Amino acid sequence: MDEKTEELRDIFMSVSEEGTVTETQAETRGSLAGTDDEDVADELRTVVDRLRAHGPFDTDLATETYVALVRAFYEGATDAETAERLDLDPSTVFRARLDLHLVGDADTDAPFDVSVLRRRREADDATLATELGVDADTVAHYRRVVAAQDAARAANHRFQREFDELLTDADLSGQFTDGVHEDGLEEAAEDIETDVSF
Repeated sequence: MDEKTEELRDIFMSVSEEGTVTETQAETRGSLAGTDDEDVADELRTVVDRLRAHGPFDTDLATETYVALVRAFYEGATDAETAERLDLDPSTVFRARLDLHLVGDADTDAPFDVSVLRRRREADDATLATELGVDADTVAHYRRVVAAQDAARAANHRFQREFDELLTDADLSGQFTDGVHEDGLEEAAEDIETDVSF
């Protein structure tokens, strides 16, 4: 124990009636530890129903199917795997997932700059396909992705955040965040001595 730590300990001991310090530990918000799965399912149903009321869906599935689809997405299942699990075709899973504002990184991995689809909204799929050197189905596919991104942005990503909070630990959440903010505290704290046990 260095001199400063010893001084602090002596000051503490002189003003405190207790000989030790204990900190009550609270469970981190967002942790699934001890959370009842049916409670999570109820919350997911509520979010899905509110999302469906918020704007038109391209698909018409049962709420339970959407809930299962959300869970599958957060488990890392592909559209094909989810389709097999839910007895749907992959294109329906893809469209339903976008209805739920669930856009993954791979969805924007297009063979062209997807921002073109925002700049050229008025152009039809065939025209853009010719200009971009792809087929019209590919243009239609990525146009759906862009529309889902726009819908999520218009809703301030609130439905995504709710799914995120329900299905991921707080420390792992942020799949749909727009960016990571670094505050420099880690670098500032590197040289701080942490051995302050009394």
